[in-house]
Amino acid sequence: MSLIAQDKTKKKEQLPKEVVIDSIVKISKPINPLSPAKAAFYSAILPGLGQAYNKKYWKIPLVYAAIGTGVYFYISNNKEYNRYRDAYKSRLAGFTNDEFYLDSQGNQLTTPRISTERLEDAQKFYRRNKEISLLVTFGLYALNIIDANVDAHLLQYNVDENLSLAPRYQFNEFDASSNIGLTLNFKF
Repeated sequence: MSLIAQDKTKKKEQLPKEVVIDSIVKISKPINPLSPAKAAFYSAILPGLGQAYNKKYWKIPLVYAAIGTGVYFYISNNKEYNRYRDAYKSRLAGFTNDEFYLDSQGNQLTTPRISTERLEDAQKFYRRNKEISLLVTFGLYALNIIDANVDAHLLQYNVDENLSLAPRYQFNEFDASSNIGLTLNFKF
């Protein structure tokens, strides 16, 4: 048999009229859910603008160097492709005055330095490289947009000193063994 007794004379505790916030507690700024979309939109409009929006200014030269390199190789391959294509069209028309019929001083040669079959192969090679350069350039442009979006998402995570994950090594003195693990620390 058990008896449970309550003191009915005790009054219920009332909450204080004002709440004092401790000075140690930091109030985090509110999260803007549209921030990643804005960063991606800005990077789509002008490469590097999303990185500037995220205040990652050091990434802007990397974005322009990457996209500029892709554009440089596209222009270079396009120029070489046009050079070999023009010589090939000239040969098909029956002319023998293309740049490959000339020596280094500009004198006419009897046989070309590059045959017609090699001109066709060179066109295929440079057209392929031109298309790959264009794809790489578009890929780097898309990577710029993805980077701005992901970086804006990651800026919203709470990463401060009160929350940490650290490796831990402990020597057990009783049985002379060691314990290895991870500790998750959360300070209130």
